[in-house]
Amino acid sequence: MVAGASLAFPERAYAGGAVEAVNLELVTLTETSAILTWYTGTPGTDDGLGRMKPVAVEGEIAYGDRPGSLTRVVHGRVTPYHYVELNGLEPGRTYYYRARSAGRSASATPLVAGRAAGTPMGDGVFAFTTPQAPEGRFLFSVALCNDLHIGETVAGLIGQLPWIKGIEQVPGHPPYADLMTEALVADARDRGATHLLAAGDVTAEAALPDLRRAKSLLDGFGAYSVTRGNHDRAHEGSPCSPGQWQGQDCFGDVFFAGEENAYYKRELNGLRIIGLDTYDKPGNGGDAGGMSRDQLGWFEDELKADRDRPTLVFGHHPLFAENAPTAITGGQSMDAGQALSILRMYRGTPGVFLHHAGHTHRNQRSVFPLAPSFVQQEVGAVKEYPGGFTLLRIHSGGYALNFYKTRSDAARAWSERSRQELSGLWPQLSLGNRIADRNSVTSRDLSGL
Repeated sequence: MVAGASLAFPERAYAGGAVEAVNLELVTLTETSAILTWYTGTPGTDDGLGRMKPVAVEGEIAYGDRPGSLTRVVHGRVTPYHYVELNGLEPGRTYYYRARSAGRSASATPLVAGRAAGTPMGDGVFAFTTPQAPEGRFLFSVALCNDLHIGETVAGLIGQLPWIKGIEQVPGHPPYADLMTEALVADARDRGATHLLAAGDVTAEAALPDLRRAKSLLDGFGAYSVTRGNHDRAHEGSPCSPGQWQGQDCFGDVFFAGEENAYYKRELNGLRIIGLDTYDKPGNGGDAGGMSRDQLGWFEDELKADRDRPTLVFGHHPLFAENAPTAITGGQSMDAGQALSILRMYRGTPGVFLHHAGHTHRNQRSVFPLAPSFVQQEVGAVKEYPGGFTLLRIHSGGYALNFYKTRSDAARAWSERSRQELSGLWPQLSLGNRIADRNSVTSRDLSGL
């Protein structure tokens, strides 16, 4: 555990009176389960971040297969940070539910471009339909995550824009990046992942103590692979080996000691995993991602060598960041010319089925017309709201992608606190406007694994 993780967070127990239940979100939806989260506070109060002060009450979900017959009830814990999981659902079936605390129905997080809690039916009731399971037999699961930012102390400082105020941890409480990574490791393991892929920005600014701390935390999971993000680039003044482009490369020393490059190919149960270094270039970290000519050539040769082999590619920057309002700050994706080259490579490589990326700190599923046979999945950051990881479940006839928020008490409290980034607008940019952005099932012949 992180030192001090057992400290109580500033909240009061319910003693009667007014309570408001807000921020209801249908986070995870599988063929047999659904996870709902929400927040309870005291109306008319302000914790200094523009939200109600938290109040701990019991939460419950009443649900059923008809909107007027919510006869099954699942109770949650007494907390302001509610996390309730429904299990034993049937695939391909529509369910109706109401989330309640202290007799009050929870209202959904308002998303301008989507729906956070399912389809609203009125009177606090929402609906969702479970997907069918991936075809074929289950093979194994991999946790996809990114943007741990170990060493960061202020969240929400986008593009170093001076008018944007960040959010800090509650004084006296453990560093949020540490506790969120610790929760990631525990939850990914509990959800059945046998390998973990961390797609960059493992640290805030590649300081050697932070990199060692990140490695120690990830070592607690077991089998994992990392790639470099723009924050992990070589920095000046570090006591590490010279970087290829600038400064000293502590990231390379800690995670790739003795290896020539920070990009690679690995194998997992017959699956080819390719890790890309998307900041293989000089720069200050604020520009677009890019790969050296050597890396791009190596990548193309590797794909050509076995075009049909089931392949997962992961790297920090997405190829293209669709519908990203923060793109005005620059550097939201890869260099456009290189991204187009990679799409052409994927079009000629039928085995590539998934490209996992971070950097945007959001959940977003994209399919590009130039190469429609693969999915690009951006995953919300580990270190802040929505705070979690995506579980890739591989079957012989397809795969599922499901986003999970981390669920420890400390993680839930910080996730709810950090949702106030950008003056409370952060969920609009990060949760994922569609259920499919955080939960999807894709048919694919993976029987060779």
